[in-house]
Amino acid sequence: MIQGIVAVYYRELLVLKRHWIRLLPSWSVAPLLYLIAFGYAMGKHVTVDEMSYMEFLLPGLVAMSSMTQAFTISSEINIARFYWHIFEEIQSSPVSDLSYVTGEVMAGMTRAVLSVLVILVLGYVFGVGMVLNVWFWLGVLLNSFVFASLAVGLAMVVRSHADQALLTSFVITPMAFLGGTFFPLENLPVWAQTIITLLPISHAAVTIRSAAFGLEPPVSSLAVLALSGGVLFYIAVLCVKKARD
Repeated sequence: MIQGIVAVYYRELLVLKRHWIRLLPSWSVAPLLYLIAFGYAMGKHVTVDEMSYMEFLLPGLVAMSSMTQAFTISSEINIARFYWHIFEEIQSSPVSDLSYVTGEVMAGMTRAVLSVLVILVLGYVFGVGMVLNVWFWLGVLLNSFVFASLAVGLAMVVRSHADQALLTSFVITPMAFLGGTFFPLENLPVWAQTIITLLPISHAAVTIRSAAFGLEPPVSSLAVLALSGGVLFYIAVLCVKKARD
């Protein structure tokens, strides 16, 4: 099992190594624009919960980026499935479904962590420091685990690479903007808060934002992320099994 996980993960690392020059700008440009437009230009004199808007925004960008970049592993999987037929080769190899999902999820989490490092560098440039304690990284890892698992499951369901872009537009983009990354959820109506608190990204934003400023994150948010990740990981394994069949 370990060999299967390493094989799948190592292949994704080789792909990442080959494309890192192209990926680095994609990890940097969007957060940089958000920091300039929202954090610096619009929010320079705005305070949220006794902190500057820039300080409020940066942990939200960490949550959003770790979500989106973890989810992008689905695109790599679909390219491998539909154009290179790598998945067919894995089907004929002794790599188990669990090993395959674990390797791909680890690859998605790796992409997420690297994108977070880029945002931390940008935050340093803008003069925003955060407490990078164990709770901070736990929040990042759990968030990336949730959405990498979701990505693997959905990658097995879609029928074409074009369908993947549609899922991103209808699943990831709304969560990126409504999950408490850019504004406090308390500003929304109660009914909207209730719905949004069902989304894992809202709990990731709360966890990362609390940890970033030295506060212990809510246990409930950590539990939601861990439970969501476990359920989605299990579903991803079932989806891979069905795709094999």
